[in-house]
Amino acid sequence: MRRLLAGLTLIAVAAAFPAAAQTVRAAVLKVAHETELPLSRLDDRPADLGLAGARLATQDNTTTGRFMGLAFETETHSVAPAEAEAALAEIIASGVRLVVTLADADTTLALSDTAGEDALLFNAQAPDTRLRDTECRANTLHVGPSRGMLADALAQFLAVKRWDEWLLVHGSNPPDRLMAEAYARAAAKFGSDIVETLEFEDTGGGRRGDTSHVLVQKQIPVFLQQAAAHDVLVAADESEYFAGHLPYHTWEARPVAGSAGLVPTSWHPAFESYGATQFQTRFEKLAGRRARPLDFHAWMALRALGEAAIRTRSAEVAVLRDYILGEEFELAAFKGQPLTFRPWNRQLRQPVLLVHDRLLVSISPQAQFLHRTSRLDTLGLDRPESACALD
Repeated sequence: MRRLLAGLTLIAVAAAFPAAAQTVRAAVLKVAHETELPLSRLDDRPADLGLAGARLATQDNTTTGRFMGLAFETETHSVAPAEAEAALAEIIASGVRLVVTLADADTTLALSDTAGEDALLFNAQAPDTRLRDTECRANTLHVGPSRGMLADALAQFLAVKRWDEWLLVHGSNPPDRLMAEAYARAAAKFGSDIVETLEFEDTGGGRRGDTSHVLVQKQIPVFLQQAAAHDVLVAADESEYFAGHLPYHTWEARPVAGSAGLVPTSWHPAFESYGATQFQTRFEKLAGRRARPLDFHAWMALRALGEAAIRTRSAEVAVLRDYILGEEFELAAFKGQPLTFRPWNRQLRQPVLLVHDRLLVSISPQAQFLHRTSRLDTLGLDRPESACALD
């Protein structure tokens, strides 16, 4: 009798957890670009940045997928920029054609061209608008917000606050200037006025452990002393050279936004709304640290794959791509509404958080800005603005 009951129990368990009929194989390719130390040791970049988010997503996919007869496997690769294309070629040759990339814009483009039409890449890092515009690729989806989306999110909030006169201060490195261009477009788009644009030159000092950061702090008030009258200082400093020093060092008592102060971002450790606390605690248990935007982007990329595979019960790239870009696809990502991809340039629509160091301040798009298709399309390149037409 006991053996009979044991046998029935095993049958019930087998029915509840069917053997995986298909395996969805994916890879994360992390390209280790050289970067400077952040201004604060609190912002040191963990070795598993991005990769930890991928691990959590694979766990989440597996939890649901096993009931559908699906298994999920994710391999990770960390390589130098010179090795990136060869590494991707090896990944594809091994039969893996679903790849999340953590790389800069130029490397991302090279990887897109290397991958070919039969692969599907998810750009989880490069924010460059050109990847969603003049240099878009049909085989590449973008899960992180573009610079344009981040800039528009901040511009909407400042417009609602009626802080319409901006002093735009940007760094001298190429990413800083690109972010400054995004802010200039956002100001024009939402009716703000940039009263003056200043460039703060990166002289190579000012980093942690280098006493020249004291010099930077002394330079800033003098640098801003003759600036035109403004409501808010908007900083574009992706290189993390000076913006962190701006609060409390400006000549005039004005709020700081952009790369310091009020910051637009896709994710933040303090975010708790819409069930985000559940994500935060699971990630912290897995990784032993707090989640950062790049972790969230990798998680979204693999969860998009998981959602498509579970809905279609397929591991075929073409089937997954068509579903992800179709009208039925929705990604639940703790943002208060389902996320979808823009079919014309493969950008994931998503709200953008506006935060300071410890708390959420607001979420864009702001309620005052409407759109006939989706309010999320008020952030970044809308269809008429984009030179990309992949649909």
